[in-house]
Amino acid sequence: MMNPHIKKLYSISLKDKRFIIGLMSGTSLDGLDVALCQFTNSGFNTSVDLVQFETLPYSEEVKTEVRKVFAQKTIDFPLLCMLNPWIGNMHGDLINDCLQKWNIKPEEIDLIASHGQTVMHQPKRRHQSRLFSNSTLQIGDGDHLAVKTGIITLSDFRQKHCAVGGEGAPLALYGDFLLYSSTLENRILINIGGISNYTYLPKDGNFDNAFATDTGPGNIIIDAFVQKHFEVPFDHDAGLASQGQLNIELLNKLKEHSYFEDRVPKTTGPELFNLAYLENAMKCLNKRPNNFDILATLCHFTAETLCESIQTETNGGAVYLSGGGVHNPLIVNLIKQELPIHVIQTMDILGVSGDAKEAVIFAALANECIAGETGFKLPNGKDGDFFMGKISFPY
Repeated sequence: MMNPHIKKLYSISLKDKRFIIGLMSGTSLDGLDVALCQFTNSGFNTSVDLVQFETLPYSEEVKTEVRKVFAQKTIDFPLLCMLNPWIGNMHGDLINDCLQKWNIKPEEIDLIASHGQTVMHQPKRRHQSRLFSNSTLQIGDGDHLAVKTGIITLSDFRQKHCAVGGEGAPLALYGDFLLYSSTLENRILINIGGISNYTYLPKDGNFDNAFATDTGPGNIIIDAFVQKHFEVPFDHDAGLASQGQLNIELLNKLKEHSYFEDRVPKTTGPELFNLAYLENAMKCLNKRPNNFDILATLCHFTAETLCESIQTETNGGAVYLSGGGVHNPLIVNLIKQELPIHVIQTMDILGVSGDAKEAVIFAALANECIAGETGFKLPNGKDGDFFMGKISFPY
C-alpha cells in the first residue's frame, strides 16, 4: 500500500508534461503573480510554455497587515503567527479565482509552486552574529494553500538554499540557467523589483561561471518615498522623478556603504535599503534637495549600482530586463546610458513576460524537485546536489 498523495506525486514525476502554477510576491508588496506553466522534461532538457498569467493586486488591508511585520526589527509576534496561515489561505483563494476565470479545474493542475511573502531576510553578512547562520523568512503556509486549492503545493524554497550554505537568494540562478542559457551569447538577466538583481549566464554553459546576485535597491525606496510624500502607490512612468534633477552629493552619500564593496554573489533587502537609509544619507548634505530631485537621484542610485556591478563582475553580454522597474522609463534609460555597448531588451523576446519571470522560475524549481534527476550544485562549492521545495498535500 502507498499513501495516495505520494502515489499521485510519483505519477506526476513520470508525466510527459506537467502543469504547474508558480506564485511570486516580492518586497514591493504589489500583489501576487500567478503563472500557469506547462513544463516538458527536466534538467537541461526543460522547456516551458506560459499558458496564463495574472498579477492580482493586494488589497490595502493585506498591505497594511503585512507591513506591520515586514522588515521590522520589533513586531507583534502573535500577528506574525496569524499572518502565516492567513496569507496561505488568501493566496489559495486567489488561485481558485484564477482557475475559475480561466475555466480550468483544480484537478487539471499538477502542482503549485509558492514563493510566499518575504517578511525578513538576514544573511550573515547583514546580522554579523557568530552564533547564527544565513536566514530568511517567507510566510504563507503551504499546507493551508494545498488544502484551500486541493492541489499538491511546494513552498519554502529558500530554506533549503540556506541549509546547504547559500544566502537564500537570489534563487533565479537555478531556473535561469535551465531555461534561458544560450551558446550564442553571454546573457545578463536583470530583475528590478523592490531589490535589484541579475543573473549572469556565460555562453560556455559552465554552471561554475554563472551566478546571480542582488545589487542594491530597485523600487523599494522609490515606492516608499512617493507613498509618504506624494500619497500615490508608485511613480507611474517616472512622471514625478522626471521632473527632478540628479543631486550628485546625495547620490555619492547613498553609495557610501560597505555592501557595494562586497563581491558577488550577495543578497540584501528592505532591512537595509529603506527610508531610514535615505534619511541618514541626507543628514550629511549641506541642503536637503526638493522631493523631485530626491526621486530622480534614487532612480540614478538604482541604475548605477546595478550597472556598476555588471561592469565589474561580468564579461558583458546581451541584457534582458524584467520586473516592475522595467515600467520606469527613467531607470531603463539610465541603464542604457550606463551599458551602451550591450544589447538591451525585455525578457519578452525570450518567450516569457518580464512581469511573469520570477513566478515562472519558482514553477521551474518545483518541476525540478519533482521530476529532476540530478538537482543543482551546492552553493558553497562542496560536492553534491540538492533540490528545493517543501511538499504539502491537500488532506
